[in-house]
Amino acid sequence: MAYRRRSDEKLLLALACGASVESAARSVGVSPRTAHRRLKDPEFQRQLQKLKRDMMERASSILAAGTLEAAKSFLAFQDPSTPQTVRLGAARSIFQYSLKVQERLDFEERITALENCSAKAPGKKSSSGSEADSRKR
Repeated sequence: MAYRRRSDEKLLLALACGASVESAARSVGVSPRTAHRRLKDPEFQRQLQKLKRDMMERASSILAAGTLEAAKSFLAFQDPSTPQTVRLGAARSIFQYSLKVQERLDFEERITALENCSAKAPGKKSSSGSEADSRKR
């Protein structure tokens, strides 16, 4: 059983990194059929999605760390000695990215507020049979 866990971890990592099922299976030393069978397992799928999400969060954090320097680079193009077309392009990019960031922050704030309201709502329906129960009333 321990061997399967090790092979599952390696298979999960290979798949999360973008390998095809056949390539991932080959690199781990299992058959493609075994890899496909494991992909049908809901727990394996959950672990794969969690691993992909974790990898994206780490990558996002790394990119976020460089955001300040990237913003400084955009601002450096606003120097009067920089050609006007370059300054215009940099200004356009600054506005576009600033608006996107602000929009995302606003959405996150609104979603959090909605989730908090939903969690505090009295008489919150359960997830099983709630629609049928509400029709009976």
